[in-house]
Amino acid sequence: MHSSFSDQLAGLDLSGFSIGPAPVSTNDFPVHDAVVQTLEAVWSDLFAMVSGTALEADAEDLGWAFVNIFHRSATRKSTAVDRATDEVRALLATADGSEIHTHELETQVERAQCAEGAMIALEEMREVAAALYLNEFGSSWKPVSSSRFNHSAMLTSALVEGREFIRARSEAKRRAAMPEGTPVIFAGGRTRHPNEQDALTFANNVWATLDKVHDRVPDMVLVHGGDTKGVDRLASSWAERRNIPQISFSLDMRLGARAGFKRNERMLSLDPRYVVAFPGNGVLERLVIEAKSRRITVVDRRGPLGTSPKRAARDTD
Repeated sequence: MHSSFSDQLAGLDLSGFSIGPAPVSTNDFPVHDAVVQTLEAVWSDLFAMVSGTALEADAEDLGWAFVNIFHRSATRKSTAVDRATDEVRALLATADGSEIHTHELETQVERAQCAEGAMIALEEMREVAAALYLNEFGSSWKPVSSSRFNHSAMLTSALVEGREFIRARSEAKRRAAMPEGTPVIFAGGRTRHPNEQDALTFANNVWATLDKVHDRVPDMVLVHGGDTKGVDRLASSWAERRNIPQISFSLDMRLGARAGFKRNERMLSLDPRYVVAFPGNGVLERLVIEAKSRRITVVDRRGPLGTSPKRAARDTD
């Protein structure tokens, strides 16, 4: 009906008037319960299908790709919001008060609002899928080369115009990139354990330590290096289970041997409340030394199986 009516209007001389899509609201997107039920059903059927087959070894890769579908779609919508926001900014700069110009501005704001609503809906689907991934494989889902921003509960551009939309969009992006709270740095390297029991004990010590720190810092933001094969993965999974916001600082490989030390500087620049240190290499040792020089409290767990070195020394004596 909409298409047919628009085609009829196109044949008339209406001086540029047209019929476009109406602004959207959160009610125009799938409800949360429907998203959860549908994705859980698809996930269950997918892994039931590959279970017991030669593809079972690739199950985690399939799960990662499943979550990435929604992540990539949300990223594309975010880019569309940025483009529409740039158009709004350009129209504001050339405002002449005419009816045509005002109409163009309203159209661009509506386009940006529609794209933002879709972005938030797709991010919600990604988070539901990421929770399924966490439950299935026991580790936090992480994109390969981009950030996992979450703008949920931040539909800041609804029913705003022009300059208000620009300000709202800028604030939403800032809050998504830098969650509000008290930074706590978590650092550790890749460790090998002789048996499964030692590995489990180490993992339990990581989670127990983070739980104690969280008790002291209820609004903590976990800051880590994002290593998907090291102890950072345990910390990231803990944060996701506890709904703790997290920021990962990956290595800038262009810096060569300086990459780890530069990352230390970037993390410490956040002025963290604590540095939680588990066994690692010389770069981590340098992080601990630098944190102490800045009078930042270090929670030292570089002893055997992620315990306090001082307690280990007392036990030995």
